[in-house]
Amino acid sequence: MYRILVADDEPDILSSVKKRLEREGYFVFTASDGQAALDIAESESCPDVIVLDILMPNKNGFEILRELRSKPRNKYQPVIIVSAQNDFDDIKKGYDLEADFYITKPFTLGQLTKGIETMLSIIPLRKKD
Repeated sequence: MYRILVADDEPDILSSVKKRLEREGYFVFTASDGQAALDIAESESCPDVIVLDILMPNKNGFEILRELRSKPRNKYQPVIIVSAQNDFDDIKKGYDLEADFYITKPFTLGQLTKGIETMLSIIPLRKKD
């Protein structure tokens, strides 16, 4: 069973995404602030895909992504940003920090599910250090 971390400070989004992904057969971790998301991402039960909001308390999604990518263990871990930050500079910053995919809010659960499926399909292709 694939493990997905969903980090967002909006309870309604966390709840609806968690329910949908669990119906799709995923094990879902949730975090409502950046530090909790980073703790889960770096834990022994490291998720297969991370879904990050940008604007969260304690650490924002960009800070989390920067920290993840700085460690060899997390260098190739698939990360999807889902954010209302939808101007060119924010999207570019996400990709510059090596996000794999950037989805802007509002989004459909189908879009997110497809993004997760795509990220899971490329895991075997990624180089491991």
